[in-house]
Amino acid sequence: MYKRNLNKFVLLTGALGVMASLSGCAVGPDFHSPRLSKNAGYVESSSPNQITPSGRINLDTKSSIPGDWWNLLGSQSLSDYVEMVIQNNPTLSAAEASLRQAKQNVIAQQGFFFPSIGADYALSRNKLAGNLGGNSPGIQGNGNVISTYVNPNNNAPYNGPVYYNFHTAEVTLSYTPDIFGANRRAVESLEAQEKITAYQLEAAYITLTANAVAAALQQASLKSLIEANQQIIKDNQILFNLTQHQLDLGYASAIDLNNQLTQLTQAQQQIVPLEQQLEQTNDLIHVLSGHFPSEQIKTHFVLSEFKLPHTLPASIPSDLVRQRPDILSAEEQIRYANAQVGVQLANRFPQFNVTGAIGGAADAFDQLYHNGAGFFNLIGDLSLPIFDGGTLSAREQGAKEAFSQTVSQYKLTVLNAFQNVADTMHAVQNDANALNRAEKLLNTNLQLLSMTQSQERLGLINQLILLNADITYQQAKINYIQMRTNLLGDAAALYVALGGGWWNKKPLDTLIKKP
Repeated sequence: MYKRNLNKFVLLTGALGVMASLSGCAVGPDFHSPRLSKNAGYVESSSPNQITPSGRINLDTKSSIPGDWWNLLGSQSLSDYVEMVIQNNPTLSAAEASLRQAKQNVIAQQGFFFPSIGADYALSRNKLAGNLGGNSPGIQGNGNVISTYVNPNNNAPYNGPVYYNFHTAEVTLSYTPDIFGANRRAVESLEAQEKITAYQLEAAYITLTANAVAAALQQASLKSLIEANQQIIKDNQILFNLTQHQLDLGYASAIDLNNQLTQLTQAQQQIVPLEQQLEQTNDLIHVLSGHFPSEQIKTHFVLSEFKLPHTLPASIPSDLVRQRPDILSAEEQIRYANAQVGVQLANRFPQFNVTGAIGGAADAFDQLYHNGAGFFNLIGDLSLPIFDGGTLSAREQGAKEAFSQTVSQYKLTVLNAFQNVADTMHAVQNDANALNRAEKLLNTNLQLLSMTQSQERLGLINQLILLNADITYQQAKINYIQMRTNLLGDAAALYVALGGGWWNKKPLDTLIKKP
């Protein structure tokens, strides 16, 4: 009988709660994605396809962004390094843990949609005070006499102090029907937080891979610059030695020697900051890949291995707002704030609560559910705020102001994103033109150096002219290295500015090395 009552009790209460929730409504405004302005764009009166008149790089609005876009730069060393960074850098592991936490927060809040059922058991040993009837035998509902002392002579029992055990066991149930949708809005806000965390994970992935590419490119560039500067130092050292020899022979003056010494010293000074930057870049390369600077890792980047893509993507504005994690995260911030308005509004409506318990009480455990020892209660509670000094109203208004703030922040995020893309496209255009000029200058100086070498072999000119021609060529080479590095960096920056292709990559949990 007791088990049947228990089943009916639980089923009835649960059914009432579920029906109440399903019949309720979620108060507050529903979320709608912000609309993109029809004026949104990257450049004025110019097609993206024409933004690089140099013809070195074309922009294509139909070009897809792969999840491993760095492979398009053509360096296997770079591809291997970025893979190592993704596997070992703690940033992504931490962001993944944060996302898992956000998922659990959603699940925890969803639990309030269901009744809370618990069990309780209590055992006590008691002695009744004599002036409360403790010297008189008590009768339990199960017919047992509360134990008393027996006459030592085994005669009839006399009224001694009453000692007894008391067992209480019950199943409790508590449920708050979500009549006005406060919990639904709370779940909605936590789901938005989960998506925000997911987009933050993608942003961390994009930033990390972009930093890895930039560090590798920087290392390759610095090594090339140092090599060219070392050649300039070598040429200037030979020039200084020749000038010293000419001074000894009386063909040069002390002024000539001092001028040459100045050029040598300046060349030596120019290489010092490059070497320092290279050391710092090497440290960064180690740390990005999850290693200490003292550890040995296989990283060797050569600038000539990096290839400039002939075609770069140029997403249309409507695609950009669905690709960049910062924009998507800002949109979810609006969703979160919108749901919080509903939460605060629902708190101003009546609150319903259902509680109940069913169980048994007796002086012996095996009598808990027999002979009338059972009990139950079922309570419905309704509370309505009447006066709270304006607290609930202020909270609702505060939530609305927070919503307005997120809308403004979203607009600013979109504007900054479009500026980022536009700036990067202009950089691609300008640096492509600069690279064209640097390449022409390099080729011209290479031809001059080749002709000078031929003339020097024929004895038509002296070594001084040849060395100066080589210095001029090395300077043109330095300029070319810098311009090529800039354009390669612009290409990488454009992939990142357009969202980094995270939607085309493999799931992160398959890429990250598990601790």
